[in-house]
Order: sequence, then C-alpha cells, then structure tokens
Amino acid sequence: MRQPALFIPHGGGPCFFMDWQPPQTWVKHRDFLAGLPALLPERPRALLVISAHWECARLTVQCQQAPSLLFDYVGFPPHTYQLSWPAPGAPVLAEKVAALLDAAGLPYGFDEARGFDHGVFVPLKVAFPEADIPCVQLSLHAGLDPALHLAVGQALASLRDEGVLILGSGNTYHNLPVMLGAAHDPSAPVHGMAFDRWLTETIELDDPDARHQRLLAWAQAPGARDAAPREEHLLPLFVAAGAGGADKARRIFRDVVLGAVQSAFRFG
Repeated sequence: MRQPALFIPHGGGPCFFMDWQPPQTWVKHRDFLAGLPALLPERPRALLVISAHWECARLTVQCQQAPSLLFDYVGFPPHTYQLSWPAPGAPVLAEKVAALLDAAGLPYGFDEARGFDHGVFVPLKVAFPEADIPCVQLSLHAGLDPALHLAVGQALASLRDEGVLILGSGNTYHNLPVMLGAAHDPSAPVHGMAFDRWLTETIELDDPDARHQRLLAWAQAPGARDAAPREEHLLPLFVAAGAGGADKARRIFRDVVLGAVQSAFRFG
C-alpha cells in the first residue's frame, strides 16, 4: 500500500529520554511519535529520513549497511550519549534514491561513514523502538533553497508506492534563544502562533500548486523569521510536501513546548 509522506517535529536534543521540569513537558509529543505507526496504512518496508541536522554541498545519500549513531548534541546528561537505535541501513534503497535524483537532474553523492543524527534516531527510537525497519538518511542541500527541496520531494515521490515512508524531521519553530528564554519564564507568551496558522492553512489547501507556491514564499508569512531565523529546520517539510504531490494534506499534531508551537503534517 502507498505510504504517506510525513513531516514531524523531532524535539530538542534527546528530550524524550530525560527528566524534565515540569515532568509533562514532552509527554504529548512523545505520545504522538509513539502512535505514529498506527497512522500508517501498513508497516513501512523502509524509511527515508530527511533531517534538519545534515547539510551538504550536494545532496548526499547515506549508503552503509549498519549506520552508527551520531550524538550531535552538547551538554546533555551522560546517559543520553549511550542511547542505541540499531536500525539497519538499506543500500538498495540508497541506490534507488540516487537514481531518482539523477533522473531529475539533481546532483548527488554517497556517504559511507556518517551515522544517524539525532533528528533521525531520537524521534524514531520512540516511533519504531524495535529498530527493525531499514532506514536511509538523505541530507539537505547546504544552499537551503526551498524550491530545490520541493523538487527533491517530487523526484522521490514514487518511492511511496514501494512502501517507503518518506519522513521529514525538523521543527516548525526553531528560534533557540526565544525557546530557552521561555523555558525559564512560564509567563512568557506562546511564540509561533501566527506562523503556525499560516503554515497549516497553506499545507491544507486543496490545490497542490497553490500550496507549493505559498510554501516557496514562506519567508513573507506572518512570524516566519521569528519561527525560522535559519530555515534548515523547516526544509524537511518542503521535501515531504514535494513527495506528497497532489495528495490532500493535513496537520496531524500540534503542541506548545518551551513556549513555542510545534506541528506535524501528513501528505496522503
């Protein structure tokens, strides 16, 4: 059965595997991720993940048999550097990804050494704790061009018909100074509401061409640069939207964490 394309907020560092005050800080978000398999038409044959935490000068496809974990966060408790998520790689899928990028005229490369970063293993350790579904990570392009990332998704859309779950992993609000300030000030206002409303309205448009055109103009949306001072955490959503094609899309999750709104979207 055809898999949807998803965009999920991946949280902050190893947030789901730590104690927080208040204790419920990440509970709603964790519960959403844990329930993600139940939202799918069937168990995915493979996962293709585009994380906000990998940028390369050209699109790069992870192609090893058994990727390690890349603990690319700093200052967290020691036990969060001992987490495991031993999902197998999928070199055959990596080759298919490369062939589709090549057919679309999108230059690419392979990486045989880099492990899964925390934009992959932290949310997927919650969603797929058995770590038994083959997984490939695809980088962002360091130019951070929204149109290019939309085109990447369009080039890869056919993988959905082969049972591959295309998953963008980022955050719809990623202004860290604001969020860190809000974490220490419970009276701080909720940030990102205007942009979240605009983004949800855009994603849920019935006309996919109108959806894409509005997404390409995202920086002019209300509160856009407050929500995404640098757009790398938003661009995995563009890949998911491109892979969604003409399918209907909707928001499937929203929560307020550390004083900011975070949303997840489903295409198809």
